[in-house]
Amino acid sequence: MACVLEAPLRMSVLSEVTASSRHYVDRLFDLDPQKVLQGVIDMKNAVIGNNKQKANLIVLGAVPRLLYLLQQETSSTELRTECAVVLGSLAMGTENNVKSLLDCHIIPALLQGLLSPDLKFIEACLRCLRTIFISPVTPEDLLYTDATVISHLMGLLSRSRYTQEYICQIFSHCCKGPDHQTILFNRGAVQSIAHLLVSTSYKVRMQALKCFSVLAFENPQVSMTLVNVSVDGELLPQIFVKMLQRDKPIEMQLTSAKCLTSMCRAGAIRTDDPCIVLKTLPCLVRMCSKDRLLEERVEGAETLAYLIETDVELQRMASITDHLIVMLADYFKYPSSVSAITDIKRLDHDLKHAHELRQAAFKLYASLGANDEDIRKKIIETENMMDRIVNGLSESSIKVRLAAVRCLHSLSRSVQQLRTSFQDHAVWKPLMKVLQNAPNEILVVASSTLCNLLLEFSPSKEPILESGAIELLCSLTQSENLALRVNGIWALMNMAFQAEQKIKSDILRGLSTEQLFQLLSDSDVNVLMKTLGLLRNLLSTRPHIDHIMSTHGKQIMQAVTLILEGEHNIEVKEQTLCILANIADGTTAKELIMTNDDILQKIKYYMSHSNAKLQLAAMFCISNLIWNEEEGSQERQDKLRDMGIVDILHKLSQSSDPNLCDK
Repeated sequence: MACVLEAPLRMSVLSEVTASSRHYVDRLFDLDPQKVLQGVIDMKNAVIGNNKQKANLIVLGAVPRLLYLLQQETSSTELRTECAVVLGSLAMGTENNVKSLLDCHIIPALLQGLLSPDLKFIEACLRCLRTIFISPVTPEDLLYTDATVISHLMGLLSRSRYTQEYICQIFSHCCKGPDHQTILFNRGAVQSIAHLLVSTSYKVRMQALKCFSVLAFENPQVSMTLVNVSVDGELLPQIFVKMLQRDKPIEMQLTSAKCLTSMCRAGAIRTDDPCIVLKTLPCLVRMCSKDRLLEERVEGAETLAYLIETDVELQRMASITDHLIVMLADYFKYPSSVSAITDIKRLDHDLKHAHELRQAAFKLYASLGANDEDIRKKIIETENMMDRIVNGLSESSIKVRLAAVRCLHSLSRSVQQLRTSFQDHAVWKPLMKVLQNAPNEILVVASSTLCNLLLEFSPSKEPILESGAIELLCSLTQSENLALRVNGIWALMNMAFQAEQKIKSDILRGLSTEQLFQLLSDSDVNVLMKTLGLLRNLLSTRPHIDHIMSTHGKQIMQAVTLILEGEHNIEVKEQTLCILANIADGTTAKELIMTNDDILQKIKYYMSHSNAKLQLAAMFCISNLIWNEEEGSQERQDKLRDMGIVDILHKLSQSSDPNLCDK
């Protein structure tokens, strides 16, 4: 099959094709096998380090011919090996080269080559496969299309240190996500690769380590297995700890720390285990120092953020190790002085990747400040921190924006900071801007942050309301994304707490009755609970209760009936009865309960329920309905007495539960 590049590139390259390039390809068709072999060897020498020559030969059709010779049984092993070497060299050129090789179905041809008995040929095929699979243009799934391939590769691990290095490298690049992890795990990857961690070859040890770091990532099954595997009488965690000692290469220290981090997050190693507290955490903090390379600092900070994300003790420990909070501030001043980096290529690379440092710093600050108020205070007091976050919210890189929002969300859990720093820097403005037009993953975190900014003690609540937040939040409640629906309704619930009547009316208008019913019949209990919370906040203070019930009473009573009759948990029913108790506190609104015999029977039923919480909530309803000082109380008391409510109250006054007894 013909193998071509995209047209524009092909035309520009063709114009430069030289006679000598054509001469290399022509020799591949010679009838004398010896001349063909010499032609391939000469081609190999011509393409090493020469991208222009590689592109010329691809355009002239060298790839299909090389693949044909590689697959021919009549070709000598030496010729087939040299063909694999040349193809590997072509793959080391540009991404377009790799695309051309993939278009010519190079992977099946090379995998077929692995069935050969000749080790040198197998190694050449594996080296070429490795080069192709580490290219970003190669789909990882190509490794998994034939179920026998993985097992065969496992079998080749014992052949030589080169097969070990290349196969581990292929696995670590092609293991993306739980499906791939499961396939490799079920084919015995853990047992097959474990002994390579003590290989005499550094490259083999390193590639085996990388394999374990991708196999264990967010995978409890692999992590739990690794804890109990031993090599030469030593358990894997102990081997990993030895590999993160200071005298080991940085790459090895970092990758071992990633393995131990994944095992810890999966629950295979305790967070207070000395190998985490005294070895892994300090190692990752070391990686954040400014004498490390950019990519080491990025990986160190991101791995540390993941390690400490859910554990407050590790967060506290990290925050006081090597002045980490101050050290991270340097991530925003990179590169600080041009003279520090004498290598121009390195400087150019780092300038292009400086945004990765900012992303990593925001992520780590978010983890550090997730729980502890003192740590949040230290982070915010770090020079220009709030300005940096605000700038991060409008960066062009989506990853930096997401990390900045995460950091803001983490810090917004602080009552103190909401009242001070957040107000001083008008953080709500850029946040509202982010919410106008962002992908879902950013929207989820940004809307969570907005929920905190709308709490009643937050000074930002007022300006956020004025900037059209109600409309935005009502639209979030219609999202197909569950987290966005929850956050939309949660933020509205916070907004309605102790709000003016106008705001409450605007919320009800913005939501519409239809949408309210939609939310009350949502399959997710979180959405339901937050919607009930919103209703409860809307129906507070008498004038508001009477006003809302005069306009929406019928629909609200319908919704309450629906939930009390449905299959819902205790918390949902309790919240619904509390809404009824609020309605019963209204001056005119309480008539909607008194004239609804169905609802009255339900209140009576819950007074005798087996759950004390529901009994208490039902009694609140009764207590608000019979209040002596209010007009019509006598008639209401008579009606309830006729229903047998007094008998139930007598019974409850003998209850062993002191709360019920008092009420």
